[in-house]
Amino acid sequence: MKSGFTAIIGRPNVGKSTLLNQILGQKIVITTDKAQTTRKRIKGIYTTPEGQIVFVDTPGVHKPLNKLGEFLLDEAKIAVPDADVILFLVDGSEPAGKGDKWIAQNLLQTKIPIIIVMNKVDKIKKTEKVEENLLSYKTLFNENLPVVRISAKTGRNIDTLIKNIYKKLPEGEALYPEDIVTEETMRDVTEEIIREKILLNTSDEIPHSVAVKVIKYSEEETIDKISAIIYCEQKSQKGILIGKGGSLLKKIGTESRLELEKIVEKKVFLQLEVKVEKDWRKKEKVLKNFGYQQEG
Repeated sequence: MKSGFTAIIGRPNVGKSTLLNQILGQKIVITTDKAQTTRKRIKGIYTTPEGQIVFVDTPGVHKPLNKLGEFLLDEAKIAVPDADVILFLVDGSEPAGKGDKWIAQNLLQTKIPIIIVMNKVDKIKKTEKVEENLLSYKTLFNENLPVVRISAKTGRNIDTLIKNIYKKLPEGEALYPEDIVTEETMRDVTEEIIREKILLNTSDEIPHSVAVKVIKYSEEETIDKISAIIYCEQKSQKGILIGKGGSLLKKIGTESRLELEKIVEKKVFLQLEVKVEKDWRKKEKVLKNFGYQQEG
């Protein structure tokens, strides 16, 4: 059988997390239309009789503006040398831009097999426009790389993409039991789901200045009891997150709880609190405390 690691690399908002959720047939990575939704490498494990593909979803590659930004870029960089195959996921509805060029020149100069995956091509009606865009991505590389056109949203051509990955993976035994889909713990999942609900319910700077930390997770037979703190950088942001009479915090809590109940298949009691940690994105020690530290 075939087995190995496949890194998904690309600019912010090209559909990396949507693609991984689509392949696995379930949501293991949060997705929103905001940049920097994904902040850590997350493994998704896809097992079939043919083999096992361990996908590594990475944060969107962009120019870092602070310590958190540096961490996000490093997460993408680290995933490349450990991979057996790299998916260079691009927005096929537009030609290659500066960000794509930077990724090709700085992250993808490697002997590891690369597949260019053109997402969102269903947004373009004219075939010649798709071909033009495709050429702009192919010319970023010296060699003629394979290309698969997909729609991460609808699942179009995902089977073709999987076949192409298996062709390039080495022979080997499965790295994980076949019933495992991710390494993420329920604490990790809870923090990400709360953060997703914040991203979906707020705008401007709030999404980027928020971190979530679960401080207590107690599993009982009929109920999971969870306490979590939402950290922001300024007092004004705290006011926005809580909302008038606590309305927004209550909405975030309810939406998070309902999604968590679907996952654990039992009742969830979720307690949320908002605290200010000034300029936490610039402080290495605080970043580590929030789980944004390299694990190699």
